Amino acid sequence: MTPSLRSLVVNYRPELRDTIRLSVPIIIAQLGVVLMGVTDNLFVGRLLGAVPLGAAGLANSLSFLMSSIGVGGLTVVAALVSKAHNQNDPAGINRLFRAGLRVSILMSFGLGGLSVLLAFNFDLFGQTPEVARLARDFMLVLSGSLLPLLIFVAARQLCDGLRFPRVAMAITLSALFINAGFNYVLITGAGPFPALGLQGSALATLLSRVFMAVAMLLYIYRSGRFKPYLINAFRSLTTRQEAWEILRLGIPGGLTFFFEVATFSLAVVIVGWLGEDRLAAHQIAINMASVTYMMATGISSAAAIRVSAAIGQQSRTGAWRAGVAAFLLSISFMGVMAVLFLTANEWLVTLYIRDNPAVMTIAASLVIVAGFFQLSDGIQVVALGGLRGISDVNVPTLITLFSYWVVALPLSYVLAFPLKMDAIGVWIGLLSGLTIAAVLLTWRFFRLISRLQLPAENESVKLIVPQG
Repeated sequence: MTPSLRSLVVNYRPELRDTIRLSVPIIIAQLGVVLMGVTDNLFVGRLLGAVPLGAAGLANSLSFLMSSIGVGGLTVVAALVSKAHNQNDPAGINRLFRAGLRVSILMSFGLGGLSVLLAFNFDLFGQTPEVARLARDFMLVLSGSLLPLLIFVAARQLCDGLRFPRVAMAITLSALFINAGFNYVLITGAGPFPALGLQGSALATLLSRVFMAVAMLLYIYRSGRFKPYLINAFRSLTTRQEAWEILRLGIPGGLTFFFEVATFSLAVVIVGWLGEDRLAAHQIAINMASVTYMMATGISSAAAIRVSAAIGQQSRTGAWRAGVAAFLLSISFMGVMAVLFLTANEWLVTLYIRDNPAVMTIAASLVIVAGFFQLSDGIQVVALGGLRGISDVNVPTLITLFSYWVVALPLSYVLAFPLKMDAIGVWIGLLSGLTIAAVLLTWRFFRLISRLQLPAENESVKLIVPQG
C-alpha cells in the first residue's frame, strides 16, 4: 500500500468501519438472491449435464432480468427510510414500508406476466430446440416465484434502512440451505420425493423464496424493534404519495439495474448462437461474476443508505465521505476478486463441471476476462448507490443505457462474429461497457455532491444509529 493510499485509509477509517458494518450483512443477503441461481446451476451441472445446465442458466438469466426492475427499483425504499429515520419521522417510515409492499405486489404481477410471455417465446432467441424446451418449463416456475421474491425485497428495505441488515442476512442464509436441500431431493427423487429432474431445481427456488417472504414479514411484525414504526395509529395514513415517490425513483433506478442485467442476459443469447458448449462455459463464468457483482451491490446499498442519511442530516461533507469510503471498500474487495479470478480460474471452473474438457477450457478463459472487469463493475455499481442516495436516477439510467446497449452489446456481437473472436469477444465487449459506465457514473456522483446546496459540515447533529 502506497503512503498516500495508507493516509487516505487512515483518514477515512471511521467511515470505512461503519460502511463495512452496514454492508457485510447486506452483501450476504444480496448474495442469497443470486446464489439461488448459482446453487441451481451447481446441482444441475453436476447431476444432469451440460445441456440442462445451459437451459437452467438461460432461464435463470432471463428471469433475473425480469425481476431486476423490481429488485433494483425497490432498493430506493431503504434510502428513503434512512432519510426519514434521520429526520425522526416514524409515521413516514410506516408509510414507506406499506407503500413498498404495495409496489412490490404490483411489480410482481406485471413482471411475472412478462416472464410468462418470454417463456413461451424462447424460439426468438435462436437456441437449440432442447435448450429452448427445458428453459421454457424452468422459467415458468421462476415466474411464479417473483411475487414472494419482491415481497421479501420490499420488506427487507425497512430493516436495511433502519440499519438492521442482519435480519435479511439470517433469513437468506437459511433459505440457501433450504434451496440446496430441495435441489438435491427434487432433482434426484430422494426419499419420498419424486425425481423431477430440471423442474425440481426450479421448484426448489420457488419454495425457498416463499420461505424468505414469510419469514421476513413474520419477523418484522413480531419483533419489538419495529413496533415504533408499526403502531395502529399509522394504519389510517394514506400511502399513495409514498407509492408514487417509490415508483418515480424506483422505475428509473430499476431500469438502470435492468440495462446492465439485460446486457449480460442478452450476452447469454449471443453466446448461445456459438454453440451449446460455449453457452455452458459462459454460464459458469457469468455465475462467478454475478457472485462478486452482488457482493459489490451490498456495498452500493450501504453507500445509498449512508449518503441519504447524511443528506437527511444536512451534511455535504458527510455525504462525500460516505461515498469515498464505499469506493475504497469496493475497489479493495473487487481487486482481491480480480486476483482470484486471474490466478485460480481453472480450479474455480471445476466447482461446476469436471467431465467436459471442452467446456472447462472455454470457461477458464472467460473467467480470466471476468477478472479484468471486476474493478470496473465494482466502481460503477457503488457510484449508482451513491447517486441513489441523493435521489439522482434519471441521468444514471441514460448513462447505463449508452454504456451497455450502445457500446457493450454491439461491440460484443462484432467481436464474436465478424471479427471471429468467439465467446472471448463477447466478454471483451462487456468489459468495455462496464469501464465506460464506471468512469461516467463516478464523475457524476462527485460532481453532484460538490454542488449540493447543503452546509459543508453540520456539527450540531449526529446520525441516528439504533442499537441492537
